[in-house]
Amino acid sequence: MDFLRHFFGHDWTAWEIFWNVVGWTGQAVFFSRFLVQWYATEKKGQVVVPAAFWWLSLGGSLLMLVFAVCYDKHYVVIFSYAFNWIPYIRNLIIHQRHGEAQVDCGGCGNSCPPTAKFCAECGARLVPEAKPAAR
Repeated sequence: MDFLRHFFGHDWTAWEIFWNVVGWTGQAVFFSRFLVQWYATEKKGQVVVPAAFWWLSLGGSLLMLVFAVCYDKHYVVIFSYAFNWIPYIRNLIIHQRHGEAQVDCGGCGNSCPPTAKFCAECGARLVPEAKPAAR
């Protein structure tokens, strides 16, 4: 533990160690979103931004905002993380709506766009689900 208290020539308090762990965790979570996106893109063979990318963006930026507000207290850092959660949440909502609108192929189980007439994977004719009548 003595090694941690004198890391980088600074005499760290337990409070500083705690907040630096929060800050570095936020940075690691935020960085990991690029690895997730890269993996998903390589796996699919086209550019893909999975929902996990937006969840990691949200989690990492909120951890960094807490770090900035509670420990760093520098207005530039606080402002840089104060509003970027808005598009992350909006993209998660769009992702959810898109997933709900998909039509499952009866032949292969592939998810297809709601406007598709045939499955791109197996070519089977798609029958959209009947929506309940409005009362």
